[in-house]
Amino acid sequence: MACSNSETRTALPLSGGSSSSSGVYFFVLEEEASAWQERGDAEEEARELEELEEARERAKIGVPATWMSMRSQPCAHGWTESPARETKHRPAPHFNPQGFTMKAVAAIIGVLAASFVVAAPQAVDTTYPYTGPAVPIGDLVDQTINGNGKGFPRLVEHPAVSPKSANPTNNINVISYSYLPDGVHVHFQTPFGIGKAPMVKYGTHPEKLVYEAFGHSRTYDRTPPCSLVSVTQCSQFFHEVSLQGLEKGKTYYYQIPGGNGTAESHILYFSTAKKAGDKTGFSVAVLNDMGYTNAAGTFQQLLKAVDDGVAFAWHGGDISYADDWYSGILGCADDWPVCYNGTNNTGQLPPGDFPPTYFMPLPEGEIPNQGGPYGGDISPLYESNWDLWQQWINNITTKVPYMVLPGNHEASCAEFDGPNNELTALLVDGKINSTANSSELSYWSCPPSQRNFTAYNHRFRMPGAETGGVSNFWYSFDYGLAHFISFDGETDYYQSPEWPFVADLTGNETHPLQNQTFPTDSGPFGAIDGSYKNNSAYQQLKWIKEDLASIDRSKTPWVFAMSHRPMYSTETSSYQTHMRAAFESLFLEYNVDLYLSGHIHWYERLWPLGANGTIDMSGVVDNNTYKLVEGRKSMVHLINGMAGNIESHSTLGTEKVLNITAVLDFLHYGYSKLTVHNETTATWQYIKGDDGSIGDTLTLIKA
Repeated sequence: MACSNSETRTALPLSGGSSSSSGVYFFVLEEEASAWQERGDAEEEARELEELEEARERAKIGVPATWMSMRSQPCAHGWTESPARETKHRPAPHFNPQGFTMKAVAAIIGVLAASFVVAAPQAVDTTYPYTGPAVPIGDLVDQTINGNGKGFPRLVEHPAVSPKSANPTNNINVISYSYLPDGVHVHFQTPFGIGKAPMVKYGTHPEKLVYEAFGHSRTYDRTPPCSLVSVTQCSQFFHEVSLQGLEKGKTYYYQIPGGNGTAESHILYFSTAKKAGDKTGFSVAVLNDMGYTNAAGTFQQLLKAVDDGVAFAWHGGDISYADDWYSGILGCADDWPVCYNGTNNTGQLPPGDFPPTYFMPLPEGEIPNQGGPYGGDISPLYESNWDLWQQWINNITTKVPYMVLPGNHEASCAEFDGPNNELTALLVDGKINSTANSSELSYWSCPPSQRNFTAYNHRFRMPGAETGGVSNFWYSFDYGLAHFISFDGETDYYQSPEWPFVADLTGNETHPLQNQTFPTDSGPFGAIDGSYKNNSAYQQLKWIKEDLASIDRSKTPWVFAMSHRPMYSTETSSYQTHMRAAFESLFLEYNVDLYLSGHIHWYERLWPLGANGTIDMSGVVDNNTYKLVEGRKSMVHLINGMAGNIESHSTLGTEKVLNITAVLDFLHYGYSKLTVHNETTATWQYIKGDDGSIGDTLTLIKA
């Protein structure tokens, strides 16, 4: 229900913010319980007291803050709430806020003023000091943040909202949204705080945005801070607003007012997910390993797909390649496929459709490197790469939900050292333009804000909490005839590629020494109930099993799962063994139809595979048609890592294509389109980025 548009509203933080904000929330619950008592409704009073107790318990364990909507003036029937909120909360009886004591009102106002921004825990260990430069910059010539006209240029992209003036003091630079079980979540980013709880106006008509939803803001101490960067090219405050209780399969219009100097957004629109069981066909854009470099063609094809009506984009990790900020200072190496020498790179780059900029001369003073003429067409600053990529992709994220999951390039500022240990010299020894005798990179080598998936956790907001999962790491959602599962192939299972500190320990240690760790050490993001060597002890594995068991195949006969890393490929690696040990048997048991991944930078379609890579030829109708029989013990695997990035294509070298591989293409960039036609037929198309032609087609038939 809603009061008149003339009424003002404030936002009240729930448990998990500051202790004072929790106290105010407790106070309000107590007042509501008293109001029910005065009215003689013992049942509602008991409910309110139960909620109070639950809130106190949540506060004890630091549950992140969420918000409920309150009006500063009561409606005729008492306090009411916006139809879209992040919490389920009943309207209280006739309860006049004017009845608060002045002391209580002052307490609420004081807490509200201090609680609009929720400083979410980064879960970053700072046992050992960071010893590198305040702002690491991957440019041998220019060590300035914003560039001085020499060295590598500092690239820019348009913000989501045009600023109000030529010299703005704040701006909405990024807008994206994601699905919730009963609505959508709107996420937007600004360089500075907006001075109040973030709010979204929305409705079913662009000229009648009659509803308002409030949320909360988060921030982290990024390096460099936005005070040192252009206002329209930086994000440090991340605003979260959930629009819940919406009608399925319906188009809504919305606007973000912003605040504290920002311009308001244009009126945008979104469509909610089709309800589970809706038999209308739909398509999804699936992409993996998409950075800024080498991805221009893929990006153009994605824009066409959005205009043609894909329901949403599903990005399976390795987003922006921010951690390749240092590529321009790494000298060429025999074991790395990319080398830019500043003149003619024919024969020095993997085959494929790389851009003509690779034939441009290097800026004076830069060395032949593992990036490109502009350091790989990216920024030589980690955080600025995130800003650049997110603003570039605005034309997609403002139009369709952009669902993401983690990849290895989101973990930290660096995965490995250079051929001459250039990163050890820079990040450990604090020496610019230098080398080291040996690599000494550790977890503490990156600036604190560039560890443990911190940027990834703030720059997106997936429905982990709403679906029993964990934040942006594992979650699921229904759309029409399909159930989609996003999970974490990087952490939170035994022998994961990015592992927790417990895996670094020896003997009776309770905390690792500096030299026992790695830059990408991360997680766990869920609980481990027992030994970390036991996959069944991990919260993620328990959640996946429960989620699979809960699927109603009469409504969503199709089940698609994705993480960043493949379980099988012609390019073999030990991580595939660990992936299979953790996840394969569950997916086979519950007849998951299709497992999608990336990580390897090519397109590869495998034959249907059972446990231990057994090829199930009984499921092959022909080279482009697979039959999925109920009760089968095989699954379809697709490696979709060819969207384009600074690291270019993966190549086969002298290795032979394995017999598990049906199609392999390491010459083209692109994305894939998954279309569910009905309960028994789905198609998969690999779309080439250079011309939009079809590189591969697969039809899946349920029998």
